Amino acid sequence: MLTQELRNLVAKIRTEKCEGQHLEIKSARQGAPERMYDTLSSFSNQDCGGIIVFGIDENDDFNVTGVYDPHDIQKKVTEQCEQMQPKVRPLFTVCNIDGKIVVSTEIGECDAFDKPCFYVGRGRVRGSYVRIGEADKPMTEYEVYSFEVFKRKIQDELRTDKRATMEDLNCNALNLYFAKIRESKRNFAALDDERILTLQGIVQDGKPTLAGEMLFGLYPQSLFPQYSIIASVVPGVEIGELGSMGERFLDDKRIDGTITQMLDDAVTFVSRNMRCSLIVDDSGKRADRAEYPIKAVREAVLNALVHRDYSIHTENLPIRLLMFDDRIEIENPGGLYGRGTIDNLGKFGFDTRNPYIAGALEIAINSENRYSGIPTMRLEMKNHKLKPPVFMSTQGVFRVTLYNKVFSDRKENISADEIIAFCSKPRSREELAQEFEFETPSYFLRQYVKPLVKRGKLLLTLPDKPKSKNQQYVAAR
Repeated sequence: MLTQELRNLVAKIRTEKCEGQHLEIKSARQGAPERMYDTLSSFSNQDCGGIIVFGIDENDDFNVTGVYDPHDIQKKVTEQCEQMQPKVRPLFTVCNIDGKIVVSTEIGECDAFDKPCFYVGRGRVRGSYVRIGEADKPMTEYEVYSFEVFKRKIQDELRTDKRATMEDLNCNALNLYFAKIRESKRNFAALDDERILTLQGIVQDGKPTLAGEMLFGLYPQSLFPQYSIIASVVPGVEIGELGSMGERFLDDKRIDGTITQMLDDAVTFVSRNMRCSLIVDDSGKRADRAEYPIKAVREAVLNALVHRDYSIHTENLPIRLLMFDDRIEIENPGGLYGRGTIDNLGKFGFDTRNPYIAGALEIAINSENRYSGIPTMRLEMKNHKLKPPVFMSTQGVFRVTLYNKVFSDRKENISADEIIAFCSKPRSREELAQEFEFETPSYFLRQYVKPLVKRGKLLLTLPDKPKSKNQQYVAAR
């Protein structure tokens, strides 16, 4: 961080008077904080890390009070960083603001293979933290395990249950699968059925794996009751709202069976409960228009079934499908896996949590195992003139939301005055893209924001570092 960037950050803090997801404030007027392990851990474990600013007192209206000794505080922080696993490498910046010394410490995100970063003195489980808003919270045992799964390449889909037997599997479904796999994978043509089942992760040591049960079981929920879908239609836009007759749900169903059966039944449930409208095109032709593009719904449900966490930690957690007046939410246990981020969804190949399930479905139902599910959802929503799907991953849960709001083509109608008015206070690229309904922040910046910067209508909060991840845009006074 450059000195001017730190000055700008301090000005922003004094204006907004709060900490945040990537910002921690410490007074350090009387001495260095004795225990910062929780913040060092949480910043290291989250996307883009975070910044700790010393020399601002939030109990004194966020005024700059300065630090006791800039040299010693860097030494004390570094000592605490050395007690983390992996060791944290801080980047310090020191500047003078109104005669008082302020110090910032940038904490970078550690590599996915090294997460979770934890305080050695408390151990991996008790010493790992996650950032939630402006607070550092201890990771749950499951959150710690989620990192371990990727790091140690644990394949929960290949685990077996002692109660499982080969009689659990549907012979007709397996025979059809054998025929398809020999047709699409010539190297398997000479192998016997038992060998194919083992290589494809369907059977292990003579027992069906979890993947085998979920793909070809006669009734997988006899062993895994909660590996199902709870589908509900909610009156209103929030859970808890009641219908005209006092009902909590207008339709409510537990969907079970194999993955393919649950996929078909979930799509049927949505089709049955979504509204249709009559439209007339420019030629006068009448046609029904579904509330949601069914192909986007299918891809969202399929993603949840394929990429959910199938570990023992989630055996009591079904997938949730909720239909509200304004949206559909599909939520599955297991956040983004490995090195994936929300910003990169669908842009390149991600690490796959359940590669055997994904591979088998690619053959069994011609599903795509090439990361086209997210782009398909986006394209279908766009073609249906609806708002782009919204994705969220937090605390071990992944959610996709499909809105039924007709997407206003603001690309043709956005005025400079609208953007300038919205930037009456500093706004990030993500806030700008979301406000003006653009899926890609970079495109919106290039086409709409940067021209206003060149004209002097908008200013950069970090003018010396225009590409900084902390860059914001504010209207010129």
